[in-house]
Amino acid sequence: MTYRSAPTTMPAMRTKDAGSLAPAAQEELRRRAVRAVRDGMTQTAVAKMLHVSRVAVNNWCRQHEEAGAKALRARKRGRPRGSQLTVEQRRQTIRWITSKCPDQMLLPFALWTREAVQQLFARKFDLALSVWTVGRYLKAWGFTPQKPLRRAFEQDPAAIQRWLDTDYPAIAAEAKRLGAQIHWGDEMGMRSDHQAGRSYGRRGQTPVIPGTGQRFRCNMISTITNRGKLAFMVFDEEFNAAVFLRFLKRLLRLVKRRIILIVDRHPVHRSADVKRWLAQQKRRIKMFFLPSYSPELNPDELLNQDVKSNAVGRNRPHTKAELLDNVRGFLRSTQRQPAIVMNYFKEAHVRYAAV
Repeated sequence: MTYRSAPTTMPAMRTKDAGSLAPAAQEELRRRAVRAVRDGMTQTAVAKMLHVSRVAVNNWCRQHEEAGAKALRARKRGRPRGSQLTVEQRRQTIRWITSKCPDQMLLPFALWTREAVQQLFARKFDLALSVWTVGRYLKAWGFTPQKPLRRAFEQDPAAIQRWLDTDYPAIAAEAKRLGAQIHWGDEMGMRSDHQAGRSYGRRGQTPVIPGTGQRFRCNMISTITNRGKLAFMVFDEEFNAAVFLRFLKRLLRLVKRRIILIVDRHPVHRSADVKRWLAQQKRRIKMFFLPSYSPELNPDELLNQDVKSNAVGRNRPHTKAELLDNVRGFLRSTQRQPAIVMNYFKEAHVRYAAV
């Protein structure tokens, strides 16, 4: 069937938005328009009669000619429901995101962003999805954007699991048998130019925070317990065996019970001088080592982050003495609030050490 086309010019008229009608009404409107044109009316006359645009009438007639009556049927509105992924594709994607990094999937990304997952769909399943659709998938699967923990390539997953399943439970049992107190220890260096947090500024104009151009630093060593005890020492010399032993002697004076100290495998912790001293003090203190390259297992790392963010990063020191005072003041305040220290043990990756 060939339809007569309308003149190229048409008088101005008030048209209505057919998209505002119910689906059934839209379908009837299309059928009326096509019937009228087939009965001999021009598309312009039909558009005027039905108060729609001539372009709409022309489109309906063309669609009817190409696909028949089914082209005029009512369609569901809004975004199509359902998933373009099969159940197995969905499960496989979740496994990839939770167990691998994008570069392991040969994707040019370090983190799982919407763009990275979008390329994953395109490469693995030949699916072209918008980043908005990818975002909806991730939200539906329970994924949220988070700051990732840094984990060394050299970390041994088997050693981590052995520590969680066997090593630490044995240490905790020994501490209970001996009536000892478990301390988690670590060291950290701080620089005066460390900055944390954000500052309001006009859009497009990055705020400028004045500060001294000089850089100075200090170090701290600390231990915490899951009962809220905090011991610390702030110093400005290099961390070595002599400094570590000075702190351990202070710790023995502070804690009257037997001590089990858990630290990382820093060379100072394993030095000959430290080993000799521990052998002499074996009735008072015993030291255990975390698995290599596993700082996330140490609750004391959370104290370090707290100090860097709140004692250093949010209070710009002008002198080295001021930096030392800020750090000591923050640690003394935390020391007087055991609940804060106990909260460090509530983080998911160190919760195992809370009991």
